[in-house]
Amino acid sequence: MMMHAWEVARPGPIDGDPLRYVEKPVPVAGPDELLVHVRACGVCRTDLHVTEGDLPVRRPGVTPGHEVVGVVAGTGDDVSGFALGDRVGVAWLRRTDGTCRYCLRGSENLCPASRYTGWDADGGYAEYTTVPAAYAYRLPDDVDDIALAPLLCAGIIGYRALLRASLPPGGRLGLYGFGGSAHLCAQLAVAQGATVHVLTRDPAARRLALDLGAGSARGAYDEPPEPLDSAILFAPVGDLVPVALRALDRGGVLSVAGIHLSDTPPLRYERELFYEKELRSVTSNTREDGRTFLALAARHGVRATTHPYPLSEAQQALKDLKAGRFDGAAVLVNDLPPQH
Repeated sequence: MMMHAWEVARPGPIDGDPLRYVEKPVPVAGPDELLVHVRACGVCRTDLHVTEGDLPVRRPGVTPGHEVVGVVAGTGDDVSGFALGDRVGVAWLRRTDGTCRYCLRGSENLCPASRYTGWDADGGYAEYTTVPAAYAYRLPDDVDDIALAPLLCAGIIGYRALLRASLPPGGRLGLYGFGGSAHLCAQLAVAQGATVHVLTRDPAARRLALDLGAGSARGAYDEPPEPLDSAILFAPVGDLVPVALRALDRGGVLSVAGIHLSDTPPLRYERELFYEKELRSVTSNTREDGRTFLALAARHGVRATTHPYPLSEAQQALKDLKAGRFDGAAVLVNDLPPQH
């Protein structure tokens, strides 16, 4: 059987159309894998980094996409616990070795042998994809495909970044950048009792932040109205690192959420790091992060603001993401019937 899929023909600026829309065989699930008929796939900034070459090529001609909602269309011989038609989610973390010291201590996100959907293996910008069954997420029945898709990376990594930021109960949280991940993280933080201050260049994003319960919304380089206990940098802009550090109160933590960040300027110890301020990075997530976040999102009603695109317009969705033409998150919708 054949399917439609997008491939990174040659990494480069998205305005140069580096993606190619092709017909290719439907993938075959490995012994421990599920074949998934994609119904929706979120458009993540990491997809842009893969497409433009900010991340090194791991698989030539890779199909991006790692926020997949779909149904099981086939199972490998060694799979149990899943049936045809089950609704599942496919996320960024695809596989780890399970035996290294990081995996054994519960930090599988740091596994040196980790592999990723849409980077090491073909992802969800296609009619079908595969996923190791142990890394697939079972999804709630009461949320539609489009609303769920961004939760599978933007939501999960935002939750991981929130954990890394060590926000105290009832604390003051600053969010720098307010795209797909930040607008989900903000909802969870507000639901858990935090005061959220959003710092972003986009006026539409500032309006969305206030609609979602933020205490304030200002420009990216502005000072928040009060010192911050914690901050998360979602924008891939290294220049904002010292800005966010200066906004922290004594003992505050800045968590950098992105997989790619432009170079940071020199940090001045007394102004940006003294008084026991901390700067932390975020590397992927564990499956437990994903399961916990999806449960919290269901409990607190965390919902993505979405902008659907047909699968055939994935390249345009990435162009619009880079240009900041929408708030919230774009989602590709597979409007093609399943293959039989």
